[in-house]
Amino acid sequence: MRTGRGSGLRTGLVLGGLAITGLALCVVAVGIGSAFIPPATVAEILTYRVTGLGDPAHWTLTQDDIVWNLRLPRVLLAILVGAALSVVGVVAQAVMRNSLADPYVLGISSGAALGAVAWLVLGAAAFGGATVGFAAFTGAMVALLAVAGFVRFTGSFSSSRLVLAGIVIGAGFTGLTNFLIFQARDNATTNSALFWLLGSLSGARWDQLPLPAVVLVAGVLGVMLLSHQLNALLFGDATAAALGVDPNRVRLLMYVIAAALTGVAVALSGVVAFVGLIVPHAARLLVGSDHRRLTPVAAVLGAVFMVAVDLIGRTLMPPEELPVGVVTAVLGAPAFLLLMARRTVHFGDS
Repeated sequence: MRTGRGSGLRTGLVLGGLAITGLALCVVAVGIGSAFIPPATVAEILTYRVTGLGDPAHWTLTQDDIVWNLRLPRVLLAILVGAALSVVGVVAQAVMRNSLADPYVLGISSGAALGAVAWLVLGAAAFGGATVGFAAFTGAMVALLAVAGFVRFTGSFSSSRLVLAGIVIGAGFTGLTNFLIFQARDNATTNSALFWLLGSLSGARWDQLPLPAVVLVAGVLGVMLLSHQLNALLFGDATAAALGVDPNRVRLLMYVIAAALTGVAVALSGVVAFVGLIVPHAARLLVGSDHRRLTPVAAVLGAVFMVAVDLIGRTLMPPEELPVGVVTAVLGAPAFLLLMARRTVHFGDS
C-alpha cells in the first residue's frame, strides 16, 4: 500500500502532467479551424489578453477576434463540461457502488435534457440562460431519484438492476424529449434542439461560462469535503454507519451535487455520453480509488479529454463538424462493453 506522502506526490505529479498537457492541447485547439492560427501566435494573443504583455502588431485584429471571442470560449466550455461530467461519474460510481454508473447510463443526462428541452419548447428560455440550467437540474434530479428509488424499493440491490433501471428510465425521458420536439411549432427551434441533443459546443459564449464555472468549483469542493464519507460508502452502508457516516445524508448531498453538475453541463452542451464512465476509470488507474485524490484528477482528466474530443469532432470531417456527443458515444460504447465483460475494477482499494 502506498504511503500518504507517496500518494500525495504521485497525485501532484499526475495533476501537473495533466495540466501541462491540457494547456498545450488548448493552445493547439484554439488555433485549429477554418482559419489556422499558429500555436505561437495563439499563445501571444492569450498572453496579451490576460497580462497585457506582448506586441499586438504580431497578429491581426481578425486573428485576435477568432482566438478570444470564438474559439477560446468553446475550449473553456469543453473544459467545464468534461470536468463536470467526470466528477458526476465519480460520484455516481461511489454512491451506487457500481463501476458502470455514469450520468448517461443512469438516465441523469436524459432527465436533464428533458427539463431543458421542455423549457426551450415552451418558450420559457426567454427568461434567461440560468432558468434553462435550473430546468435541466430539476430534470436531472428527478431522473436520479427515480433510478435510486426504483432500485431501493423494488428488490435487493444489484448492478444489473441499477443499470437496467437507468437505461429504461433514460429511454422514457428521451421519448418524452423527442415528443416535445416533435410537437414544437417552430422549425428553427426543432432543428437547434435536435442538433443540441447530439452534444454540441459550437454556441459557446463568454456570458455562458460564469455559472457553470461556479457550479463546478462548488461541486468539486463539496465532493472533496465529503471524500472521507464517500470512501466509507464504498464498503457498504453497515460499515459506513459503523464509521460514523450517515449513508442516506451523504447520498442526498451527492444527488444534489450530481444533478447540479449534470444540469449545467447538459443545458450548455446537450447530451454527451460516456464521459462520466470512461474518465473516472482512467483516473483510478492513475491515482487509485481514494476520493481525496480521485476527484481532482478525474476533473482535470475529464477537462483534457473533452477538449481532445471537441478537437477531433471539428477536424475529422472538415468542413463538417461532428457533435461531441457522437464522438464520445463511439469511444464510450466499446469501453462500456469491455467493463461489462471484464468487471475488474474494485472500489474498495486505493
